[in-house]
Amino acid sequence: MSDDALIIYEAEIKKIETLLNRMLKGAEAKCAFLVDKDGHLICRQGFTRTIDTTALAALLAGSFASTKEIARLVGEEEFSVLFHQGKKDHIHMSLAGERSILVVVFDDRTTIGMVRLYAKETAAELTKIFQDVQAKAQTGEAAVTGEFADAAGDRLDDIFQD
Repeated sequence: MSDDALIIYEAEIKKIETLLNRMLKGAEAKCAFLVDKDGHLICRQGFTRTIDTTALAALLAGSFASTKEIARLVGEEEFSVLFHQGKKDHIHMSLAGERSILVVVFDDRTTIGMVRLYAKETAAELTKIFQDVQAKAQTGEAAVTGEFADAAGDRLDDIFQD
């Protein structure tokens, strides 16, 4: 596992799901995804039965990565929001923290302005969750891991000394 890997536990997933559901209701969108920049689906909410979410997550992350290069070529570090408009459905993507992309799929029952408003609020709250997870990983988790390693080592010593 790389140093920048982030482990998200069930409690945080429930918070994320709650945020996504609240955003969907407020923005009147169809569904939402949280995808890491490597293309892995973290969480999804809303009407997603007809969507290949695994493939979509990978493609959306790829789209964001290619757009980052475009941004660099025009003098920007990164574009933080992307929007794709179709005939019926539209996709709004925005950064949520350093490693995640918030994706909202919506149709003409709502407006891009409503989606942007709720997505921006949700991305800010997601960033706080990720910062809390990172802080826990750097402080409390290291202590727990050390205690676990010590206990496991003691147990192995007991097994092999018999």
